[in-house]
Parts: sequence; C-alpha cells; structure tokens
Amino acid sequence: MAAGPDSSGVVQFTPHGSACPVQFGPTLTTAALGSGKGYLIVSDIGATRNALIDSGVEVSEIFHLSPNGPVAGLDPERRSYFSRATFNDPDGNTWLLQEITSRLPGRVGPGPTAFTSVTDLANALRRAAVARGEHEKRTGEVDQERPEWYAQYLVNEQTGAELPP
Repeated sequence: MAAGPDSSGVVQFTPHGSACPVQFGPTLTTAALGSGKGYLIVSDIGATRNALIDSGVEVSEIFHLSPNGPVAGLDPERRSYFSRATFNDPDGNTWLLQEITSRLPGRVGPGPTAFTSVTDLANALRRAAVARGEHEKRTGEVDQERPEWYAQYLVNEQTGAELPP
C-alpha cells in the first residue's frame, strides 16, 4: 500500500500477485459511502483471506457457487471462478474475493506470461504436478520431458489455452 505523495488521503493497494491496483480515497468519487461493490481476483482465496484477517479485516467464510446458489466452503473441485469470500472496507463498500487459478479461453491474450510472486508460481507448480500425475496415470508411462510439459501447462493455464493432455 502506498499513500499519495500529495497527502490527498488516497491509498493504492495492489492485491498479492496482481498487476491491477485498486485505489481508495475520499476524493476519488462522489458516490455515497457504502454504495461501491467490486471484485478482487486472487489465485489462492484461503491465503488471501488469512492475510486480510491477519491485517484486521473482517472477512466472510469462504463459499462456492452451486446450481442451487452459494454453499459454504471451497469449491470441492477447486475450479476457477467458483470459490469466493466477501469483506467490507472502512467506508462500507463490499468487496468480493474470487479465486481464479486458470483463465477462461479468450480472457488473457496469448502474449508473454509471468508470475509476480513466489506463492503464485508455487501454487501453479502444485496444480501442474497434480495434472501431470493424472496424465501419467492415464498413459501408464513416465517420460523425461517433465520440464517442457510443466512449462507448457503453466503458460497454457495463464493464457486460457487448452491444457496439455
């Protein structure tokens, strides 16, 4: 978080692992206090929730979407876009945390990919390891091209391209 150099009271917050900052401050809008609603996309909703709680923020329990509406707990399949939690900022605006670990096709351009934190890369490697284990169970063979397979998996996951078999 960084306060504006002009002492305007504006604070810029960049969620962990994100390239998209959010600004808070009294001079940014004429909207009524508490009328704002926004999304913060995170790669690990449990870790983000814990970090917010450790910072003194009251955060809802994690829930996921089902055909019948919200259900308590993480999405059992850990699908992107399904697990969520909410909190209110000091002005009463509502923020929804949404866990996204892989983007839907077309949501991110096929350009360069990057991981902005050790946590994001480690989580991506864990997901790739699980996927690779499933691949080896299906094929019944272990090959020595794991680094290339992992690299392709990570790039495809970030860009929303089809994951390798």
